[in-house]
Amino acid sequence: MCIAFCRNKPTMAVLSIFVRSFVVVFADLFFLYFFLPVCLICYFITRSTAIRNAVLVVFSLIFYAWGEPVWVSILIVSSLVDYINGRVIEKHPEGWQAKAALAWSLVFNLGVLFGFKYTAFFVENLNNWFGLGIPVPNIVLPIGISFYTFQTISYTVDCYWGKVKPQKNFGRFLLYVSMFPQLVAGPIVRYSVIGEEINERKTTAKDISDGFSRIILGLGKKVIIANNLSTIVTALFGSASNGYENIKTLSVAGTWLGAILVGLWYYFDFSGYSDIAIGLGRIFGFHFDENFKYPFICKTISEFWQRWHISLSSFFRDYVLYLPIFGKRRKYGGLFLVWFCTGLWHGASWNFVFWGLYYGMFIFFEMLIGKKRMKKMPVPLAHIYTKLVIFIGFGIFYFENLGSLGTFFKALVGANGNKLTDTVTQHLFMNNIWLFAAAVLFTMPVIPKIKEKALSANGTAYFMQSAGILCNAAILVLSSVLLVNTTNNPFLYFRF
Repeated sequence: MCIAFCRNKPTMAVLSIFVRSFVVVFADLFFLYFFLPVCLICYFITRSTAIRNAVLVVFSLIFYAWGEPVWVSILIVSSLVDYINGRVIEKHPEGWQAKAALAWSLVFNLGVLFGFKYTAFFVENLNNWFGLGIPVPNIVLPIGISFYTFQTISYTVDCYWGKVKPQKNFGRFLLYVSMFPQLVAGPIVRYSVIGEEINERKTTAKDISDGFSRIILGLGKKVIIANNLSTIVTALFGSASNGYENIKTLSVAGTWLGAILVGLWYYFDFSGYSDIAIGLGRIFGFHFDENFKYPFICKTISEFWQRWHISLSSFFRDYVLYLPIFGKRRKYGGLFLVWFCTGLWHGASWNFVFWGLYYGMFIFFEMLIGKKRMKKMPVPLAHIYTKLVIFIGFGIFYFENLGSLGTFFKALVGANGNKLTDTVTQHLFMNNIWLFAAAVLFTMPVIPKIKEKALSANGTAYFMQSAGILCNAAILVLSSVLLVNTTNNPFLYFRF
């Protein structure tokens, strides 16, 4: 593991970038045209579920080990710990041993997550608050650790609650934890969702067809839309590498445009990866739950989080919200604990904590107002309210430097002395207007509605199937061409 206690942060940053440049990701020609085909051939040449499971485990470990082989040991140890915890709970369901196994699962998984992800953040803040000089460790975060630690925690808790039967075969449990479709970018898959399919499953022709269509859809979201939006966001705001310099001179219109585009970029990037994961799972016979359900059509902030990153929000709802640690104020105390944890989960930086509490505050207000009163809000006003909150929230999420975050808030209302608009913003908007229009269109369920109506009409099913095949082919070709020629293919999930 690349861990060092030193003050030479630029050297470690370069090393981190070097290591991560070799990580296999879905939106990559090597994955699409070599890794995945070889995996599928090895998987489908046998009909034995046991052998297919072994193939998936081997390819998943290769996939994960490509950038840094040492990370695999952490994944395997984490899997082994919670496999044993599940067996202990199974043998002593009513005894102290089950409670000890649950406690050990929480201590181990959260300890590993804190150690890798938050140690440097914790030390930096201790130094700042108390004037200490503790060396800040530079720790390269194992990719996907935030996802698979939450998966194993949910498994152990569900075993303790009696919601699932513990897996008796370690190889099958390792498959659940390490399965490459959902390993590095989610969604967080519950064992209750795929436990039976790990033991026995079949892949139909429809599974393969729907799976490849979903993969291509996700690839198009990521490569065609998200990557291009990221370039424009960087042009408007700058990036962490240059200290977000551009925000200092950006106009009010440019700041709002940038905030909106950050939201669209993250949506198409994250939902695109989720689509690919769901499609890959479908090809292998697994049916993952949906992770995004058109979140931007929401009319309340609560509804937004019922549609955005559903696997994470449902995890905190089911395992954190109702913890009996706030007495009579459990309802509201649990709410703000959930949103503090949600923010911190996204990254070891204060802006993520503020971002989480920011959403918690609005959901708290909506709870005070009540669902019935919120539903009475005029629809146009509800959309204006939610979009303002959401896109400002994405600005908070983007600026990890608190000084730049303050500049962002000033720029939103022109308090930094800059103009209402500027020529750079105007040119970026006009030169990319079709990209923006497509991005906005595809945040709404327009295409599914058209498809649904067309398929319900007589004589249109064959036409729609043919059109779907042509669209998939076009998206795949265009995405492949863009991947050949691009130098901009950001992977947002290293912090997870």
